[in-house]
Parts: sequence; C-alpha cells; structure tokens
Amino acid sequence: MSIRIHTTGIAAILPGIIPPVLIGAAALVAGEMLPLLGGPVIAILAGLCAGQVFGIRKEARPGNTFASRTILQASIVLLGAGMSLGEVARIGWEGFPVMCGTLAVCLISGIILIRLLQVEREAGILVTYGTAICGASAIATMSAVTGAAGPAVAVSVTVIVLYNILGALFFPTLGHMLGLSQEAFGLWAGTAINDTSSVLAAATVYGAAAAAYAVVVKLTRTLALVPLAIFQSWIQKRGEPAGGRGQDPWYRLVPPFLIWFLVAAALQSAGLIPDPFDGPVRFLARAGITTAMAAVGLGSSLGEVRSAGWRPVLLGGILWILVSGSSLLFQYLSGRI
Repeated sequence: MSIRIHTTGIAAILPGIIPPVLIGAAALVAGEMLPLLGGPVIAILAGLCAGQVFGIRKEARPGNTFASRTILQASIVLLGAGMSLGEVARIGWEGFPVMCGTLAVCLISGIILIRLLQVEREAGILVTYGTAICGASAIATMSAVTGAAGPAVAVSVTVIVLYNILGALFFPTLGHMLGLSQEAFGLWAGTAINDTSSVLAAATVYGAAAAAYAVVVKLTRTLALVPLAIFQSWIQKRGEPAGGRGQDPWYRLVPPFLIWFLVAAALQSAGLIPDPFDGPVRFLARAGITTAMAAVGLGSSLGEVRSAGWRPVLLGGILWILVSGSSLLFQYLSGRI
C-alpha cells in the first residue's frame, strides 16, 4: 500500500518537475557564461517567459509547486553544508559592527519606505531582505517562510540583480577613488553587494585578498537568514487568525529547513563532510535553487510582474544606496578606513 502511494505521488509530481529541471539545467550553463546574472536569475526570467508562452497544464501544477517549495527548502539546507562556521566567526567578528549596522539601516529603512512608496507588501519585504542579507538566497528563503506569490519573488529577484550588476561594475572604480585597502573593500563589497557571483566579480577585480575577505563576509551575512527568518515567521503567525488555538510554542516558529540548515553548517564546520563531497554538495545546492527559481518563474504571471511598476525598483535603489553608504560610514567610525 505504502509503495503504491509513494509511486502515485511520484507520478503526480513528475510532469511538473521536468520543465523547471530542464530550464534550471540550461540556466546553470548560461550562468557560467554570464556570471553577473548567475543561474538562479536566468532561471526565473526564462521560466517567466516560458510560462507566458506555453502556460502550465493542470496536471503539471503539483510538480511545479514541489519544485518551487520542497526542492527550494532542501537546497537551502545544502547551502549550510558549504559554510565553515569557524571562518565565519573569525572574519565575521572583525566586521560585526559594520554588518550589524548596515543590516539595521536596511531593515528599518525598508519598513518605512514600503509604506511611503506604497510598495506591494510581499515584494517590498522580499526586496528589503534581499538587500539586507544576501540577494536571491535571502529572497528564496524568505519566500519559503512567508509563502510569497510567484510574481513578488520574480519582481524582487529582478530588482536585486539590477543593483548587483551596477555594484559589480562600479564598486572597483569607486573603491580605488576612495583609497580603500583590500580588506576594507572586501568588507564593503561583502556588505553592499548581494549575490555571491556579483560580490566575487567586483572583489576579484580589486584584488585576491579583497575577494577572499569579501566571500567570508558574504557567508557571515548569510547566517543572518536564520534569526531573521524566525522573526519573520513569528510576524506571519502573529498575523494569522487564532482559530481557537492557543499561542504556538516558540519552537514552532522555527521552519524545519532552517534547523537542518544549521545542522548541515555544523557538520561542515566539524569536518564531518568529507572533502570529496564538498564540491558536489555545493553544486546540488546551486542546482536546486536554480531549478526552484525556474519553477517560480513558470508559476508567475508576467502581467502581475509588470503591474508592480517602478516602486520596487525605487525601493531597491534607495536601500542599496543606504547600505553602501552606511557600510563606508561604519567602517570609518570603527577606524577601518
């Protein structure tokens, strides 16, 4: 009986998984050739276009939902397996005031600007978290926590990648104009540019030491996903009708995939994940997120994305400028520059 149910479940999701897997695979290849965009961004844009041209058949929807949620959450767990908590702690402690300061500036400003600019709430939250933490990975994680609609995810990813590209192009020149050291530039790029590909693109141009420092700062920022996702989960549950239930205990506020994310990071840090598996695990994490973003694009409406208009773009731009400026300010105040 259980085998038959299991087989039936696979048969139900298989038709919907194949399209995002194929789009994701193509996006991974394209992302290697266009590192400033990266596979996940290409996947969500390609999925969005394919969804408008071909649509999604009714029988494919369960599989597409499985890809955009379950595969996404599993991939976030695998991201943890690529993190060394020891290295994060060493460099993270050095840049802790700067990272905390920029995080606070972005989140507080985002709350205010979403209201002032009248940005659609789901897109505004994702743009804010994406700018504050780590771009597409933060958007993917927070969308899993909040259950954000596909168009909001597509809009926020598009906004983030726009400013990632601008950062990768202009930060090295600005860094030289400001006379930043390798470590100061690495901290600046790691806090003010979001996706790893764009951080590496900018920091590698500046120098090898800047690139090494920026990557660890970026990984340290990624850890902020855990407390902020728990906080956002609490916000979501607080806004839900009680329905006769008592208040949920604190541990129910923690999405299970975030617990496994920390477990995977701890295993990596303890050296329990053998070196030969490190590369494949990182690849599977990247491939899974890319596939999930393709599914999000396939399930979104281009009309709804267009209807979001200029407001999320303006929100992302203001937040990006505030984070970039405050990163330099906090470095100056702490005597790093």
